[in-house]
Parts: sequence; structure tokens; C-alpha cells
Amino acid sequence: MIPVPSNTRVWLAAGVTDMRRGFNSLAAQAEQVLAEDPYCGHLFVFRGRRGDLLKIIWWDSQGACLFSKRLEKGRFVWPGAKAGKVSVTAAQLSMLLEGIDWRMPARTWTPLTSG
Repeated sequence: MIPVPSNTRVWLAAGVTDMRRGFNSLAAQAEQVLAEDPYCGHLFVFRGRRGDLLKIIWWDSQGACLFSKRLEKGRFVWPGAKAGKVSVTAAQLSMLLEGIDWRMPARTWTPLTSG
């Protein structure tokens, strides 16, 4: 797992991204399309057309990081919007990377009620 500092924001780039792009091209997309500074320390997540490949760019104050993950089976759950960005938590990113539907996670327990 990526060691994400607690104050780091995670942005999903809605829509489809050309997965042939490297850090520089994805950073330019984050800056121009998402209107965010790619060197601010936030994570920017991009998904390919087939939906089984993600790329994440992150500037960790020492240098540029480019992570990628491809699912052997299934597809990453992605926002339905065609453009723009969606902010998610680090926990939602973890679920996303595991192939879990991060949008509506269900609790496995029910809180006790007094009465």
C-alpha cells in the first residue's frame, strides 16, 4: 500500500484516461483538466478505458512517483461522471485498489441499541 500521510487528499479523475501516459502527461492532465497542482502532495488516480488498470501519481516532496495496478479479474469501481474529479478518503482508495465497491460499503456489524 502507498504510505499516504494523513493530510493527503486523493482525487479520482472521472472519465477515461489514456494509459500510455507517464508522470509528466498525467501531471499536466491534473493541472489543466482537474485544476489541481500535481506537485502539492495529493494523490491523483486515473483509470483506463477497459477499467482494469489504474495509475496513481504522487509528488512525495522528494520526487515524482507513478504507481500502477492491473486487476487480473474484474474492473475498478469508478464514478459515473464523464469529466471532472471526485475526492475520496484514503480508506476508500484502499477499497478501490482491492476491487471493492468503495461508494457504498456495508457494515458487517450493527451497533447495539439501548432499551
